[in-house]
Amino acid sequence: MTNNAVLIAKNIVKSYDHVKALNQISLEVQKGEFVGIMGSSGSGKTTLLNVLSTIDHISDGEIFIDGTEISRLNDNQTSDFRKDYLGFIFQEYLLLDSLTIQENIAVPLTLLKKKPAEIEASIQALATRFGIENQLHKYPNELSGGQRQRAAAARAMIKNPSILFADEPTGALDSNSAQELLEKLKEINEELHTTILMVTHDAYSASYANRIIILKDGQTIKQLHKAQKSRQTFFEEILEEIAALSNRTLSSI
Repeated sequence: MTNNAVLIAKNIVKSYDHVKALNQISLEVQKGEFVGIMGSSGSGKTTLLNVLSTIDHISDGEIFIDGTEISRLNDNQTSDFRKDYLGFIFQEYLLLDSLTIQENIAVPLTLLKKKPAEIEASIQALATRFGIENQLHKYPNELSGGQRQRAAAARAMIKNPSILFADEPTGALDSNSAQELLEKLKEINEELHTTILMVTHDAYSASYANRIIILKDGQTIKQLHKAQKSRQTFFEEILEEIAALSNRTLSSI
């Protein structure tokens, strides 16, 4: 077990009606890593994110986050762990329409019963970082899609989570809004050392990560590392690998 590993999964299996959506996957995510999970539809990438993030249960194996074996927690313990330690960004923003943006961002710390002054300071800092400091008094339906997703990202970040899980976070955004969000995610990864695990089907989005895990039929078939490459070079490498995977799939039909 690596001392700096935030997340460790060992031989995890997830079955639905005797069909293995995940088949003996093992992985480690180090503190401060930005990891992308890719694969074609049905490869298991969202299922993997769901079991790693406590949204779903594994059928077999072990998952540790910050040393806690989350795969052995009961439902109440899992809910508390998720509330205390994990952050989420989904394709749909999942902001509460009846709350202002400031109130939406405050929700996680309010649930943790933090002091109002602490909540206010955290909101202001994150709103400035995500470029929505002038939108805090507005309601979600008054913001653009990009602004809403950045508000959702600020909400996910406000409790300084051990891991930020992002499931297709740019899927509902136009290209400019997607780039803005990805730049912010890269920024919090590099400057705040936030550990990010992101599912995406998009090579451009994946190129912002430091490491890519590619799945097929519920198994890891390839890992790509950015290392010292430029983002453009890494993007081209990802495109080539996805094209090669598609060609191998077609040739096997």
